[in-house]
Amino acid sequence: MKLSAFASSFLYDPGKPRFRDYPTFLDGHDNSLPGLEASLDQIGEYQRRLWANQSRAVLLVAHGPDTSGKDSLIRTLATYADPAGFHAWSFSRPRGAETRHDFLWRVTPFLPGFGQMVAFNRSHHEAVIAERVWPVHAPESYNWQNRYRSIRNFENHLVEEGTMVIKVWLNLSEDEHRQRLLKRLDKPRKRWKFDRSDIDGWEKRREYEAFAEEAIAATHTEQAPWFIVPGDRKPQARPIVAAILAEQLQKLAPEYPKEDESVLKEYRRLLAKSGVK
Repeated sequence: MKLSAFASSFLYDPGKPRFRDYPTFLDGHDNSLPGLEASLDQIGEYQRRLWANQSRAVLLVAHGPDTSGKDSLIRTLATYADPAGFHAWSFSRPRGAETRHDFLWRVTPFLPGFGQMVAFNRSHHEAVIAERVWPVHAPESYNWQNRYRSIRNFENHLVEEGTMVIKVWLNLSEDEHRQRLLKRLDKPRKRWKFDRSDIDGWEKRREYEAFAEEAIAATHTEQAPWFIVPGDRKPQARPIVAAILAEQLQKLAPEYPKEDESVLKEYRRLLAKSGVK
């Protein structure tokens, strides 16, 4: 994946494997960030070109701790997207039939078709992060290295077949995580999102993040890279991800399909024959 200097500045660095090595906010840099509205306009335009060409696809994977803003980020990115070619799916811990298949089974039906842009709120990576904290099988039955290899092969296959994979970790500080949990209880419009699992997630946050650090290190590839985005300030996180996504969409679908003049001429003839002049 070819990246601009701006996008590359948020790329995961194997030499910095801990989340604490990355900022959770950008101090005094708000004015230097790309304009959110401009990036959203570009996403809307180039996503329509992607949909019109029907030859490539985009999978955006958003991960982060509870309250890191994954839902609102995806809503924002979809502001001007054509709903015919955009879908978002959310994945929690495996349950029911999902536990009786291989761990990639549950995400496969929701992958983007050619022309589509799909956002995953959490994803198949939960199988090597959350499932390590809250296993759904006997702990001794897991082979995490095999799962890491399967994810790398899976994502490499998607890229080779025409799907661009962009993976984002929203890097949230412990203090901001605490404040957002309290806001979920304090604000009526957010209370519905609070669940007892949020408390469990808070209590096990360090364990969860340690496994996430290991998983990102094991599944970051040139073909399907991870971006570590400061998550404490949503007005910073959103333009960063929007700019990265807009940049890649423009590369996938720079133009609308070329018109065939003979076909257009025939369409005009048929319209005229039907009384449309």
